Amino acid sequence: MKNKRAILPVTFINSKITVIVSISLVLFLLGLIFLLAVFANKLSVYMKETLSFDIVLSDDTEPGQANSLLIQLEKAPFVKSARYVSKDEAVKQYIGEDPSSFLGFNPLPSIIVVNLDSRYAEADSLPVIEKAIKIFSTNVSSIEYRNDLLQLVNTNLKKLGIIFFILAIVLFIISLALINNTIRLTVYSKRFLIHTMKLVGATAGFIRWPFIRVNILIGIVAAILANGLLLWLLYYVVNKLDDASVGGGITQISDIVSSDTLYIIFGIVMVLGIIISTVTTFFAVNRYVRMESDDLYYI
Repeated sequence: MKNKRAILPVTFINSKITVIVSISLVLFLLGLIFLLAVFANKLSVYMKETLSFDIVLSDDTEPGQANSLLIQLEKAPFVKSARYVSKDEAVKQYIGEDPSSFLGFNPLPSIIVVNLDSRYAEADSLPVIEKAIKIFSTNVSSIEYRNDLLQLVNTNLKKLGIIFFILAIVLFIISLALINNTIRLTVYSKRFLIHTMKLVGATAGFIRWPFIRVNILIGIVAAILANGLLLWLLYYVVNKLDDASVGGGITQISDIVSSDTLYIIFGIVMVLGIIISTVTTFFAVNRYVRMESDDLYYI
């Protein structure tokens, strides 16, 4: 008899550990979806802001006039960054050899290289921006940009966004189904206990509450484990990128996702762990509360 009593707590603990691990892995998957969504958005912004266009200045533009235009551009809401390239700098960047030695003059114009803010990096925004820039200064000779390249980048990013959204929805539904099945199995093993409580006059709410309370705690513990796994994954990715000398200077987690966003994701995972555990437990217990005793043997 003592051996039997010793086995029961071990079995109970093992079953709870199995449920916690199962739910934590599913919550980890959900948290990973949110992290990938943040990363995909950051990648989209980065891709758009790396595209640049050139403002070609007229030959009679003085350095002071070019700097004045540069200051105006840096204050404009549609500009992420702007950089002045003089005639001499253009020779070093694009030719390497001074053409004055064999042409007698430098044919390259001075330019201002502009990177747009990602919010304005749309094909239909460029003509409006071009007009605004020409209003800033009369020294603007022309504005050269690749409208087709910008359209291609935006089209591909939108396609990737749609694919990622569909994938996230599918994974979210699968995650809900996995958590629901895990909790239903734990409640299933107590179906005869539920029926016994009904026989002694317990109300549905009284029967549900112990199951909901336990599974809320399980959801909290599972969410903590899931958030720990997410944090470990981020540290692992950052260290691997640094070891491989890739990633554009990524040295810490904040380079991939901001601390505020990370706290929000951790909070969402915690809330989902509590809500999903509570809701699925509620419906799982209700199912057996409503069953007749004979039906319990055939499920």
